Amino acid sequence: MILIRYYQVISSKNPNFKNTLRSKLVMGIEICAVGGFSEVGKNCLAVNVDGDVVIIDMGLQMDKYIEYTDEENVFDFSVKKLTSIGAIPDIKNISDWQNKVVAIIPSHAHLDHMGAIPFLASSFPGIVLCTPFTKAVLEAIIHDDKRHIRNQIKSLLPNSSYKLSDKITVEFVYMTHSTPQTVTVVLHTKYGAVVYTNDFKLDSKPTLGQKANIKRLTELGKQGVLCVVLDCLYCKEAKKCPSENVAKEMLREVLLDVDASGKAIIVTTFSSHLARLKSIIECGKKLKRKVIFLGRSLSKYVYAGEQVGIIQFSHGVKIIKFKDKMAKVLKQVDQNRDQYLIVCTGHQGEPKSVLSKIISKDFPFTVRQGDHIIFSCTTIPAEVNIRNREVMEEKLRALGARIFKDIHVSGHGAREDHRELLRILQPRHLIPGHGHQQIVAPIAELVAEMKQELDADLHFMKNGQRIRIG
Repeated sequence: MILIRYYQVISSKNPNFKNTLRSKLVMGIEICAVGGFSEVGKNCLAVNVDGDVVIIDMGLQMDKYIEYTDEENVFDFSVKKLTSIGAIPDIKNISDWQNKVVAIIPSHAHLDHMGAIPFLASSFPGIVLCTPFTKAVLEAIIHDDKRHIRNQIKSLLPNSSYKLSDKITVEFVYMTHSTPQTVTVVLHTKYGAVVYTNDFKLDSKPTLGQKANIKRLTELGKQGVLCVVLDCLYCKEAKKCPSENVAKEMLREVLLDVDASGKAIIVTTFSSHLARLKSIIECGKKLKRKVIFLGRSLSKYVYAGEQVGIIQFSHGVKIIKFKDKMAKVLKQVDQNRDQYLIVCTGHQGEPKSVLSKIISKDFPFTVRQGDHIIFSCTTIPAEVNIRNREVMEEKLRALGARIFKDIHVSGHGAREDHRELLRILQPRHLIPGHGHQQIVAPIAELVAEMKQELDADLHFMKNGQRIRIG
């Protein structure tokens, strides 16, 4: 039997009164959808187990944050301001749990899952617990942005466990995604396991790192999973998400099979996508071009990866984060255009990115007729990104550049990945995440299709809503 439930936000003259009363009187597991359930971004979930609270993910709403920080003379990064513009999760949703938090656990190093930690973590007690790579990225962000959090940041290797309290043990199960050391977070409680797999894909041929730990996920499913919180971003797409190895071949085709003699080549992609960067470097070597990385976020993720031993790019790649040094290098590149492969920030058309500044001639380098500009990404479907990319591409076409778009495969599972994961985990309760109602709705069709092999109550939630399970 399939049960679909829609939850209403509790309201009263004192909005925290009922929540406070319930948290004092009722034992068990209560889950609050703090962020990422009414939009794509600012992912945040709180799980209360008999009064001990774990916050999983604490992310930014990237389009709101970028739009705000693109303004001149921005100085107000207070929690109040960032909440008011919708850039960070609204932690008033769990104000009655504030002093009960034992840990904040970002599942991976993407900013929509961990970018709000520098702003919000100090509002709670408890440690920040994450994989070594996520820890390195987070510490780099805190250092570079001159911020401070009072919480201790501890690392836990994928496929390891850590006892958070007498009531909760957390387990990190390795999961493939578009940044290294992504984990499915499992909270083990006396009521059963709560499994948070937001984001995920089931990649059988990753180009960096391990395959997803299907063996351990299968064991969890056989032991019995109480609840799964599932990334449903692309559940509507009736396919299995292609492997990152496919993106590698797409890059090889545009970089190695298209003649770029005498022309500049510029590639832009997600700075956190170290597997994609690895493929670009390999192509650069085959082209016998020197590879240069330009941009602060690129250097941040690359150095974090090197720090924890995932990659070793800097031996063969020049990595530059500061504008004055970029200018010197680009002057050289402009004179020897076919000897270099430039990798830079700007894949979403961000006005302050390196690619935008190259196009605007803020550097002594000019995009010329026939130069190759490769977007190894898709445009994230937010209004600000769509607008920025349209402006950028228009300028590039005016300069005569050849544009190669969507040289990319997603890091998010599609419908058949969801089917396989649900078949493995067999949860009693399922909470779709990573999007508003229209995005997550297709999961209901899939659950209906699987009625002979899956007996799960399906709960659609919105930001601020709570559910009791167990």
